[in-house]
Amino acid sequence: METAEYSVVLFYSTSNALQAEKLFKKTGVAIKLIPVPRQLSSDCGICLRFDRPDEPSVKAILEKKQIEIQGIHPI
Repeated sequence: METAEYSVVLFYSTSNALQAEKLFKKTGVAIKLIPVPRQLSSDCGICLRFDRPDEPSVKAILEKKQIEIQGIHPI
């Protein structure tokens, strides 16, 4: 079984995704906004991709800044 290299954060709204992108650019965590993968569903059409080892940092930053997310999924 192949291990996922990346994870994605799904958001409820585009504004939350853009807010998170701006935040992560300031923190130095490598992220990229991408279209939501077909196998996942989201109310928002974009998601935030990050390297899997950064997941604890990503979760902590989103919680600290109270940015609502739909979930985090490995891809």
